[in-house]
Amino acid sequence: MPTVFVLPFPAIDPVIFEIGPFALRWYALAYIVGIILAWRYMRALVRNDRLWAGLQRPTPVDLDDFVLWGTFGIIIGGRLGYVLFYNPSYYFANPGEALAVWTGGMSFHGGFAGTVIAIFLFAWRRGLSVWTLFDLAGCAAPIGLFFGRIANFINAELWGRTTDVPWAVVFPGAGPEPRHPSQIYEAALEGVVLFLVLRLLSHRFKLLEKPGFLAGAFAFGYGVGRSIAELYRVPDAHIGYLSGFLTMGILLSLPMILGGIALMVWAARRSNREARN
Repeated sequence: MPTVFVLPFPAIDPVIFEIGPFALRWYALAYIVGIILAWRYMRALVRNDRLWAGLQRPTPVDLDDFVLWGTFGIIIGGRLGYVLFYNPSYYFANPGEALAVWTGGMSFHGGFAGTVIAIFLFAWRRGLSVWTLFDLAGCAAPIGLFFGRIANFINAELWGRTTDVPWAVVFPGAGPEPRHPSQIYEAALEGVVLFLVLRLLSHRFKLLEKPGFLAGAFAFGYGVGRSIAELYRVPDAHIGYLSGFLTMGILLSLPMILGGIALMVWAARRSNREARN
């Protein structure tokens, strides 16, 4: 079926401005804005007494200090995840480029693993509940995911499969065929929808009182949203499809889905006394 209508790719320069050798890119700005807004949202959550039923939680000052730990976890984990999961042969041959984040290439699953490690270390150092800190990070993470996927769209990367839907986009560098704007799908699913679901669970159902539940809900929700989006997204050219429709993104999301279910069940079954210990 021929395409009825195709959207031209918006002429947005990936570089916002340049001053000498310094260049501010939309991708970097997305990380900065996402981290700042996620931090502010976590502070708002811990200040809202009605969400906690007296449960001990981090203070706003604890979260101020955690921002640096979380940022390092996201950046280092995201980069190493990309190196190990998506292009190991190239970086094993060129190890000097493994940490060159300015060249592009970040993995959410790697950033997730890096953040998990940062949370464990910070919670241990401060004597905080690791599950409550996971819950707070999970509630706020969709904010950063939203801005990151919008930046992917601006960079004209991670585009979708060819299609004839009326909102198809012709991406520069992807040939003349109209494609799914899969980055926008991910921004909607992993960002907007997941944020609203977690907001409902935290505020309407007060599930911050069950440490670990919202962290599990985030892992499950992200895994499902990412797997759906992968059905419309073109996998990395040097990896392709692993088997049938299976992509690396789906494969890495499966443990998150299963782990998220297990964590929600475990958290829901804990008694209130256990949750406070």
